[in-house]
Amino acid sequence: MRTDEKVDLLIAGGGLGGCAAAMAACSRGLKVIMTEETDWIGGQVTSQGVPPDEHRWIEEFGCTRRYRDYRDKVRETYRNNLNPREQKEQLNPGNGLVSNICHDPRVTLHVLNEMLLPHLLTGRLQILRSTRVVSVKKEGNKLQTMTLLNVAAGTKKDVDARYYIDATEAGDILPLAGMNYVTGAESKEETGEPHAVEKADPSDIQAFTYVLGMEYREGEDHTIPEPNMYSFWRDFHPEIWPDKLLSFFAPHPITKEKRKYTLIREEEGFPLWEYRRIFDGSQFDLDSGSGEVTLMNWPQNDYFLGNVYDVPEEEKGRNLYQGKQLSLSLLYWLQTEAPRPDGGKGYPGLKLRKDLFETEDGLAKAPYIRESRRIKAEYTVVEQDVSPDFNGGPAGRKFADRVGIGSYSIDLHPSMAGRNYLDIKALPFYIPMGALIPKDADNLLAGCKNIGTTHITNGCFRLHPVEWNIGEACGTLAAFCIERDVKPKEVRKDQALVEMFQQELKEDGFELEWPFES
Repeated sequence: MRTDEKVDLLIAGGGLGGCAAAMAACSRGLKVIMTEETDWIGGQVTSQGVPPDEHRWIEEFGCTRRYRDYRDKVRETYRNNLNPREQKEQLNPGNGLVSNICHDPRVTLHVLNEMLLPHLLTGRLQILRSTRVVSVKKEGNKLQTMTLLNVAAGTKKDVDARYYIDATEAGDILPLAGMNYVTGAESKEETGEPHAVEKADPSDIQAFTYVLGMEYREGEDHTIPEPNMYSFWRDFHPEIWPDKLLSFFAPHPITKEKRKYTLIREEEGFPLWEYRRIFDGSQFDLDSGSGEVTLMNWPQNDYFLGNVYDVPEEEKGRNLYQGKQLSLSLLYWLQTEAPRPDGGKGYPGLKLRKDLFETEDGLAKAPYIRESRRIKAEYTVVEQDVSPDFNGGPAGRKFADRVGIGSYSIDLHPSMAGRNYLDIKALPFYIPMGALIPKDADNLLAGCKNIGTTHITNGCFRLHPVEWNIGEACGTLAAFCIERDVKPKEVRKDQALVEMFQQELKEDGFELEWPFES
């Protein structure tokens, strides 16, 4: 087969995991190509518009040094380009409720490009935007070649790499390489998880969401044209929902009871506006009259009527379109029909900020996909590894081959099989190396949400700092294996190599211990 280029490492996917993998691998001298389907790197925090979901200790510990540098650079960007009224060490640009660092997706785009720039300037890294993998040649357990398609130009190139990382949002390399993988929910018999379903259901996949950004300008009218599917979504009342989807009521994620939401903060109800607010102008001395800006990633625009992978292209296209129509319909409903506390209807001052994502329709460049295809891994993390019901200490199972730490509750959104939320406690956890290594490939690593978790544990492993840690560990492991001419499985099986690798991780700023563990 013709080969256009040879590199040490090819990273498919330029999200947080892919970018972190590239930083780690390039810093160790590897020659790397990273692809990205959109024209923005950064994945869930940029092209998908989801501000960082993080744990309560994130300002002190619980992430890699590079992730902490990234967070510091986000704040530094605001300080350098705007004028904060107060010099807060922990500046939260949006004063959003979901994170201590709710911010504009374009800021992370700037920061990631800056962090990767040294590797671009030295020629160690190529970033191929608007590019995806369209075919994979695999012989036995070894991936040989990937064919890349530049979607904008319509050109293809074949790349050979010594190692590959699948950091795509949906584990796209797995079917292309003919590998074994899992989708949806495993059965209780398979995993022994208390909250698993009785019968495995590959279609039991969490909703995806098309995010949009909006600014509120009181007294102005920015009503968008009525979306094509507005009448459908306005009247849609899912069986698992306590009211119409386009309403200020939804199931409480934990109790499933009817929960009241509000747009702007009221005496009762959860304030959606503040939830993922990314710009609070009152914190800055500004010449312009900029309003507050928030991102719409709410219960009301979770799309769970169909999936976007492992389905025919026509069905994928239909679900992407309907997901976009749902988000636009929610905005139109808010502008025209949403009940206000004063008895009126609608907030026409809500302005769709098309500039946030640089898209014609104002929606994020890509849907936020919560649940990916998942590798059949050397080790699969199950509920028992992270549940307080199965672990007596302050943290979950402490794997001997751990390559990082993370923390989040098990948070599953409504699924395409008609199941409701599952939101249960999880202890601070450890990331096992075995979860990054597929059983049926020797030179491929999982660098995103496609690692060896179950449907349930995906709910706590899919968040920003964990994805970053996973990707960064994969980039480091690929370099470690190339330097020593060993395979990832061989590293994991040799405790001396595991400890050598862990020492290198710690020297590079990885945290492998929770400080409160005795």
